Amino acid sequence: MLLEGGTRRRRRRWLPKLALTFMLLALVPVAYLAFEHDRDDASKPRASIGPVGPLAPPVLEPGGSLEPRSPAPIGLTGVDSFRLRFRKAPRAALVFDVDTGDVLFRRDPLRSRPMASLTKIMTALVVVQETAPEDRVRITRAALRYQGSGIGVLPRGRRVRVETLLNGLLLVSGNDAAIALAVHVSGSERRFVRLMNEKARLWGLTCTRFASSHGLEDGNRSCPADLAVMSRLAMRDTRITRVVRRSQASFRFPIKGGRLFLVGHNPLLRLGYRGAIGLKTGYTNTAGRCFVGVARRAGRTLGVVLLGSPDPARHAAKLLDLGFRAG
Repeated sequence: MLLEGGTRRRRRRWLPKLALTFMLLALVPVAYLAFEHDRDDASKPRASIGPVGPLAPPVLEPGGSLEPRSPAPIGLTGVDSFRLRFRKAPRAALVFDVDTGDVLFRRDPLRSRPMASLTKIMTALVVVQETAPEDRVRITRAALRYQGSGIGVLPRGRRVRVETLLNGLLLVSGNDAAIALAVHVSGSERRFVRLMNEKARLWGLTCTRFASSHGLEDGNRSCPADLAVMSRLAMRDTRITRVVRRSQASFRFPIKGGRLFLVGHNPLLRLGYRGAIGLKTGYTNTAGRCFVGVARRAGRTLGVVLLGSPDPARHAAKLLDLGFRAG
């Protein structure tokens, strides 16, 4: 009897321990599954969220590489070829060789800043990659809801040549042209901006982010180094260079009178700067006056990027002059 009573007491002591052990064992698979779930989520590449939502997944480069790669790199190593003390300086600047990518002068080249309508350089690059010159764009309601600069006479429901809209985009900085082209290429501006950001990421443009096809919002940001890459690519494309080298243009157009007249904003072309062949202006209150200018002399092509310049025409001319003299 004593033995039996002792056994019962021992059983009573062990029963709670056994119950606790079984409970812990039952929880192990749940905890393991929860850990596996978190680890799987952490191991998956997360989309970068920005002003227009998640970016598209990475696209494999030839050979299977996912590494961003610049198709027109800029050489920021080494020392500048010349110096310039500004009386009223731009916030950022860069002078570069369009053919080689060598940098001759830099001022804060890697800080991301609002770029205003310099955004349209990337818009043009995407458009020429995704369209043919003979394409025609149907003008939708979205293109007529623009703000800021524009062609101003786009006829809703009519079809307009892509090349005419490219001129409106790059010569007069038409926000309506940007939206019309974006909708034509991608079905909506939102999807087009996602494509712009995908291109920027694949080209290694680390300080560049797009929020619209036209650049009116401050969420469109870049730096002189990235803008130099985009400009080098733009100056390789004949559809773009045919546009940006002009100071004015006219086209047959479905409006009263039958013709559209455009006068460009490029200050170097308007002032007759020797050798000027492009590229693009931009302005918002936040970004200030922005400009990318390109000129060619004696077989050498130089570009200048200015962000937040109080006098882009004077600054661009002076920097390019010094660049050409530097040899």
